[in-house]
Amino acid sequence: MKIEPLSVDFNDEQKRYLEGLAAGLKVNLAGRAQTATAPLAEPSGPDAIHIKAQDKVLAAGRKLADQEKVKREQHPFDAYPRLKQQAHSNAAPSAADNFRWRYFGLFHVAPAQDSYMCRLRIPNGILKHWQLTGLADLADQLCGSYSHVTTRANLQLREIPPKHAVMLLEGLSDLGLTARGSGADNIRNVTGTPTAGIDPQELLDTRAYAREWHFHILNDRSLYGLPRKFNVAFDGAGRIAALEDTNDIAFSAVEVKDGFGVAPGVWFRLGLGGITGHKDFAKSTGIIVEPERATEVADAIVRLFIETGDRTNRLKARLKYVLDSMGHDKFMEAVESRLGRKLARVADEAIKPRPEADRMAHIGVHPQKQQGLNWIGVVLPLGKLTTDQMRALARIAADLGDGEIRLTVWQNLLLPGVRDENVAMACAAIE
Repeated sequence: MKIEPLSVDFNDEQKRYLEGLAAGLKVNLAGRAQTATAPLAEPSGPDAIHIKAQDKVLAAGRKLADQEKVKREQHPFDAYPRLKQQAHSNAAPSAADNFRWRYFGLFHVAPAQDSYMCRLRIPNGILKHWQLTGLADLADQLCGSYSHVTTRANLQLREIPPKHAVMLLEGLSDLGLTARGSGADNIRNVTGTPTAGIDPQELLDTRAYAREWHFHILNDRSLYGLPRKFNVAFDGAGRIAALEDTNDIAFSAVEVKDGFGVAPGVWFRLGLGGITGHKDFAKSTGIIVEPERATEVADAIVRLFIETGDRTNRLKARLKYVLDSMGHDKFMEAVESRLGRKLARVADEAIKPRPEADRMAHIGVHPQKQQGLNWIGVVLPLGKLTTDQMRALARIAADLGDGEIRLTVWQNLLLPGVRDENVAMACAAIE
């Protein structure tokens, strides 16, 4: 037996009644849905720690700095499609996007050049010869034909037309390099002792610790968008200073004597609050950190800074000013609370005198700890290298050295691993 569908015709009054009923049900259901999802108004995800810090400022009736408003309006990493659009049309960025693109390492420097500058990230300042050659090729194709070594043992490329910006970022990735987070309110390039692993007097090889912190930053979006820029350095007590006391966090390798309540041996002494240009150096906290826990401690310090740093006044937004307000002891107690444990503290007399740095060890020929090998420090006027010089130095590093190029905070470079019998030839080639 086939059942026919029921056919019902409604008059106009019935139709209006049913339409009103449906509308009422829709409003009621929407209200219930809103109530059910109300807890989702709490910020979540990797950006939550920053949004909560901004919300706290607004709740207190204060105004966010313009840069904080830009970050709040659209996270720079979420705006990447617009960077690609601007590259496609060779368009200069707006003021807001000029700030956002610094999260990708791009700084628009108009009107001086009407182009971008790109600042890289090179942990501990160490490059392979093929990377330096690749950078020279990229510079010739997409930028001005030169680079600069920076005061953070890093490289910068300049004269990048907007149309080449994305191609450059992709080209860096092809070389195993990145510029991510090297500008704006982020943790800058990680510096370390330039002679790490080859220095006769070092207490600690900083390469592994700088590398660990470097990748920790790159892979955690919550560590981008701080109240202001942030610097971290590792000094292994080698002959060439890393100038760690000019950084927000200074890890200085020290040797602790026996009989002071902690394991004797090499630790990092923790300094906080260095700020370049203000003649204010990182102050010792009295705390020493096991080297393998440096990243854990640095992470806790940065996250506390994210919550307590000034989001209203850019001139007072560095870690130094949080420390001035809270005091080092109270700040570190809050860090320990985050870590869930107390950090080791020792008196000054528990620490052996550190080896002295040599102000000239970044220039000329110096013996390494490896017998028969040397590093050669090369002076760069104003830190500048032409692309021809970049390729030539890379060839010297590959043919006569160990294949590495090490950048220093003195804006020059070292060619390590040069055998005794090859020193004269390498020096002649450099000249």
